[in-house]
Amino acid sequence: MHAYAHTVAQWKKMLQNVERWLDKAEEHAKKKNFEPNVLLQMRLAPDQYPLVRQIQAACDAAKFGAARLSGKEAPSHPDTEQSFDEIRARVGKVVSYLETFAAKDFEGAGERKIALPFLEGKHLLGDDYLVEMVVPNLFFHLTTTYAILRHAGVDLGKRDFIGGLTLQE
Repeated sequence: MHAYAHTVAQWKKMLQNVERWLDKAEEHAKKKNFEPNVLLQMRLAPDQYPLVRQIQAACDAAKFGAARLSGKEAPSHPDTEQSFDEIRARVGKVVSYLETFAAKDFEGAGERKIALPFLEGKHLLGDDYLVEMVVPNLFFHLTTTYAILRHAGVDLGKRDFIGGLTLQE
């Protein structure tokens, strides 16, 4: 199983990056004199989720990934957010939830049978669930969130996506 630092700790970092992207999006809206909440309904393509749903889905990928891999129950977050304040609160709740986990919570997770609601009668082993489902799904929604904001003119760059680094001297 991948180390805790490469899963939950990374997911938490990425969701905190989203919080900073939202700060920049609000600054952009203020500078361009429009209501920031308009951005929440933007999408890259007509058949893709809007920004608000991309963020909800990223949050869900992180919380369900951590919960399923550790054998715990994930909190419920109805998808009702309609403002920057509400979506920030959602991200904050998931970051706080991720902070409740420790490396020991994931002992044996690689061999845990993960049943998904949309795959009735089937399961994945934890390692496969992590590599084949959680990580690609989370980063798909994070990348799409980033791309929607970039498309809207928000001044984001690669460093905003990657976030802080643990630099050594």
